[in-house]
Amino acid sequence: MKLSTLKRWLPLGEVPEIDAQALQTAMGSSQPPRILDVRTAVEWRKSRIAGALNIPVTELGSRVGEIPFGRDEPIVAICLSAHRSIPAVRLLQQEGYKDVRQLRGGMLAWWQAGLPTGK
Repeated sequence: MKLSTLKRWLPLGEVPEIDAQALQTAMGSSQPPRILDVRTAVEWRKSRIAGALNIPVTELGSRVGEIPFGRDEPIVAICLSAHRSIPAVRLLQQEGYKDVRQLRGGMLAWWQAGLPTGK
């Protein structure tokens, strides 16, 4: 594995972020961000943000072509605690997606803020 590939998958470092309240507000806008949930299917089935697309981070590299979002659309990657979403953001940026960020604090922050979830 090349060092650059390895670095992309490290769940450390900084990527652009949005907090839970700002994401909730943005979801009500005329151009809401698309939500990419990179948790496992089991986690996603238990609780998720309504309208989120689930592709586990372990499958994202091989399934990036399945993402139905435009490269110019805002995208927010989410996971449980904002560790798995870091490499997801890096991968999407590398694939040419221009406005990608992670949910700061992940679903834990979303739940703590008491924001709505769907099934």
